Amino acid sequence: MTEPKFKKDGNRELEPLKTANRKGDLAEYYAVTWLWDNGYEVFRNAGCTGPIDLIAYKDGVTTLVDVKTTRIDLRRGIKTVKSKRTQEQVEKGVVFLAFEPDTRKLRWVDHRK
Repeated sequence: MTEPKFKKDGNRELEPLKTANRKGDLAEYYAVTWLWDNGYEVFRNAGCTGPIDLIAYKDGVTTLVDVKTTRIDLRRGIKTVKSKRTQEQVEKGVVFLAFEPDTRKLRWVDHRK
């Protein structure tokens, strides 16, 4: 383990998130708190793989959630979720919850048929 680096003001210097896994972890934690703020009970996937990241429950409705970090689509100049749901996710009714890392905001993805 390397020694932590400190800024001139004494605060610890934090390295930016470097791996996709770490970015995904951050997105999931923000998703959990966002869902709580919106009245959901939330249950996390105990493993690190699979078609579902979270199970959200509200008003008797269970929602299977896969959290995705948005990226800039250079062709269209917008931020979007790059991946599509797998056939298994479609069959199970999994919905994407998009995380915007710059603003730390989340939104449900509209899955078109």
